Amino acid sequence: MPTLDEWFARYGESHRHPVNKALHWVCVPAITWSVVALAWWLSPYAALALTAPALAFYAYFSLPIALAMLIVVALIVASLVHAPINVAALAIAVFVVAWIGQFAGHRIEGRKPAFLDDVKFLLIGPAWVLGFLLRRIGLRY
Repeated sequence: MPTLDEWFARYGESHRHPVNKALHWVCVPAITWSVVALAWWLSPYAALALTAPALAFYAYFSLPIALAMLIVVALIVASLVHAPINVAALAIAVFVVAWIGQFAGHRIEGRKPAFLDDVKFLLIGPAWVLGFLLRRIGLRY
């Protein structure tokens, strides 16, 4: 299995154009929020069943990335616990709009999304964003 740096390098190959990168910086977190929000709307157990394996995947590669993602998931759940709106409708709308943004970015990039080669890249995308943020604040993943 590739190392996390190898995953990030492969992911980065199709995310070099500044517009595509910017779209991913917005859309990847939005998709992450929408997936967790929709799972939470279905059931907190569904959210746990979705996020626990993802967190284990991250922990296999990097404890700091896994802990950062745990914080992200906790913040997402905190935003949902007493949400006064129809979370399902909002989550679906965010999901659709964010994926449109992702595909627009890849059209600009001129390269297909990495997950079309390997579905694990659906988990690498959020870690790639977190890895960049961790490096920005001086932490090594």
